[in-house]
Amino acid sequence: MSQPLTLPQRPLLAFSPTGIVELLRRCRPFAGPALLVSVGYMDPGNWATDLQAGALYHYDLLWVVVLASAMAMVLQLLAARLGMVSGRDLAQACREHYPAWCAVPLWLLCEIAIGACDLAEVLGSAVAINLLFGTPLMMAVLMTAGDVFLLLLLQRHGMRAIEAVVLVLVATIAGAFFMELFVLPATRPDLLELGRAVVHPTLSSAGMASIAVAIIGATVMPHNLYLHSALVSGDPQAAAPRPAALKRALRMSTWATVVSLSLACLVNAAILVLAAQVFHGQQQISIGGQHYVLGDQTDWIQLAYLTFTPVVGSALASALFAIALLASGQSSTLTGTLAGQVVMEGFTRWHLDPWKRRMLTRALAIAPAVVIIGLRGDSSVNDLLILSQVVLALQLPFAMFPLLHFVSTRRHMGALPTPRLLLALGWLSAAAITAFDLVGLPGSVADVLRILTRSGVHP
Repeated sequence: MSQPLTLPQRPLLAFSPTGIVELLRRCRPFAGPALLVSVGYMDPGNWATDLQAGALYHYDLLWVVVLASAMAMVLQLLAARLGMVSGRDLAQACREHYPAWCAVPLWLLCEIAIGACDLAEVLGSAVAINLLFGTPLMMAVLMTAGDVFLLLLLQRHGMRAIEAVVLVLVATIAGAFFMELFVLPATRPDLLELGRAVVHPTLSSAGMASIAVAIIGATVMPHNLYLHSALVSGDPQAAAPRPAALKRALRMSTWATVVSLSLACLVNAAILVLAAQVFHGQQQISIGGQHYVLGDQTDWIQLAYLTFTPVVGSALASALFAIALLASGQSSTLTGTLAGQVVMEGFTRWHLDPWKRRMLTRALAIAPAVVIIGLRGDSSVNDLLILSQVVLALQLPFAMFPLLHFVSTRRHMGALPTPRLLLALGWLSAAAITAFDLVGLPGSVADVLRILTRSGVHP
C-alpha cells in the first residue's frame, strides 16, 4: 500500500540555520503521513459536532475537544510505532495473529466506520455545493458521487502534490480562524474563560453526553489508526533498519504527528469558540440584512458560514466557508479511500482499484443521506452528521484495543518496546473513550430514534 520510508542513518544536525533546514528535509517523509492523518481530524463531521457544541453549550464542551485531541495524538503515535517497528499495519497484524472469528468482525466494523465517515464527507460537500451554486441539497448529495474523477486526477500527480494542496487548504482555514480569534476585537475571546472551560470538565446539561461522544468519534477516528500504521510501515521482506536509525525515525515521526494534530486541535477548538460567540444564547441573528431564527432544530452546519462574516463580510463569507468545507470534505474523502484500501487489503488480501473502492463506499454513504433528506428535507443535515460521528465513536474500541495489544507485546515490537509512559497513556485513553461510549450510549440511541421518528421511519 505504502512505499517504505527511508530511515535516517546520520545523527541529527545541531540547531544552526543549516541544521534546521537539513532536519526539516529529513522529517519530510514523516510529515506527509502525519498531515494526511490530520486531515481526518478537520473533516465536516468535526465541524458539525464543534458547531453544535458551541452553539448549544457555549464553552462547556471545549475540554472534550482538547481531551479528544490529546487521546488522538497518543493513539496515532502508537499506530505509527506499530507500523515502523513491526513492518505491519494494524489490519495485517489483526489478520495474521487473530482467528477468523475475531478478525472478520473487526474488518466489518471498520468498514462500517469508513462508511459513516464518508457519509459526513457527502453531507459536508453537498452543503458546500449548495452554498456555492445554489444547487438543491438533494441534487448536491447525488453530485458528490462524481468525486471519484477528482480522486483519479489527484492521484496522477502523486502524493507529494496532494500533501502540498492539503497543507495550503489547512493553512488557509487556520489563518481565517486565527484572524477572528486573536486579531478582530469583535470575536476575540476571553482567554481566562477558555482556560477555565478546559480545566473544569462538566456534562451537567441534558444532551451534553451524546454530543461529547460525537466529538470523540469525530476526533479519534478508528480508520485513521489503520491508515497511519500503513503509511509509515516499511517492506516486511526488507532487511530490518538499525535500531539507532529506527529510534531517530520514531522521534521525527512523533514530532510530525504532534505538530499536525495540534494544528487540527486548534482549528476544532476555534470552530467551537466562534460558534459559541456567534450563536450561543441567540434566538435570532441578523447579518447583511438577512434574519435567521435559531433554536433546537437549527441546522448549524448550513449557518456555519456566518462565523466567517467578521473576517470577510457577509458577501464573501458564504463562498469562503463553502470552499473551505468542500476542501475539507474532498481531502477527507481521499484519506478515507486510502484507509479503505488499507483495511480491505490488510484484512482480506483483496485488491480493488481505487476508483471502484471509491464508488462502492460513496454509494453506501449516499443511500441513507438520500432517504433521510427525501423524508425530512434539508433540515436533517446536522442530525445525520452528528449520527455519523456517534457511529465512529462506538466503533473506536474495536480498533483501539487490538492496537494496544500489539504495541504492548515484545513479540510484535521486538527490540524496541513501547515506552511505558506512552503505553500507559494509550490504555488510559482507550478506557476513557470506552467510558464515554457507555455513558453516552443511551442518549445516542435516543438521538437515532428521534431522527428516524422525525423522518417518518419506524424501527
